[in-house]
Amino acid sequence: MQKKHFEVETDGFYGAYWKCKTDSDCAMIAMIGDDSEDYLARTSVKWLHKLGVNVMTMSPAKKDYGHHNYPLERIEKAISWLKTHGNQKIGIVGASTTGTLALTAASYFEDLTLTIGLTPSDFIWQGFMQGKKDGCKEWPIEGESLFSYKGEPLPYMPFCYKHPDYWHVIDEETKRTGDMLNSRKLFDDSEATHPITEEEIIKIEKIHGTLLLIGAEDDVLWDTAKYIRRMEQRMKEHPHTCRLESVIYEHATHFVFPESMLRTMLPIGSGIFMKLAFQAARKYPKECQRARLDIDQRVRNAVAEWKSAKR
Repeated sequence: MQKKHFEVETDGFYGAYWKCKTDSDCAMIAMIGDDSEDYLARTSVKWLHKLGVNVMTMSPAKKDYGHHNYPLERIEKAISWLKTHGNQKIGIVGASTTGTLALTAASYFEDLTLTIGLTPSDFIWQGFMQGKKDGCKEWPIEGESLFSYKGEPLPYMPFCYKHPDYWHVIDEETKRTGDMLNSRKLFDDSEATHPITEEEIIKIEKIHGTLLLIGAEDDVLWDTAKYIRRMEQRMKEHPHTCRLESVIYEHATHFVFPESMLRTMLPIGSGIFMKLAFQAARKYPKECQRARLDIDQRVRNAVAEWKSAKR
């Protein structure tokens, strides 16, 4: 696959553009994976190319596995570049933390007319970094938000646990449950300590076009099912122009990827990987697979309808 690489210093954002072989005037900003050119990013490009869209993969920076004060201007610059290079329609998709980033960006930039949030939250939380520090693999950064705009961190929910207790809570829950990662207690305890304020909530009613939210009750990283229900209620209470489609599965884990995308990522052993990653996938493998098959069709339909809709 041919690509054009972008650097923050020269282009204003870190990412890569992958043009579809078939002519297309639609592009998706895809934030899947830890780096814009890693294996997960490349496989998401292959999958989206089959749907007939160009792809701009984005991530914070090369080998930067945290999310802290990520400037929304970077997505704004990527949108501008896409518009000036033949893309009439621009969408955005993110999973996990970048699912929250996708919603936040779409609430700021009206050129984004298809927004897909996989296991997102409805609020912005404190920024964090990943790596190695005092025997911890992740830690919160004091005074920093997940995202910033115009040089200012966006209002955020602070974590109630500081370093190193932050990681110790995650590590203990992960060992207790047998999941690949379990941070739900961190989020539940933090929200109980600091109830989410209006300024920390993502203003999803400002999103344009179509908004697709996908999550599962058995998500062990955070309570995305509760967050999606709050977004559904918010849409009922606030004037909006976008069309909301949301779905919450009883069993699907944190990896609510379309089944065919997961099989592209893991051609052999995708089912085994899921069982190793989350205990819910071990207990309910058929239910999780049915959910992913349904997600597959929902995402395909959303992209197809978006592409064919009149401008």
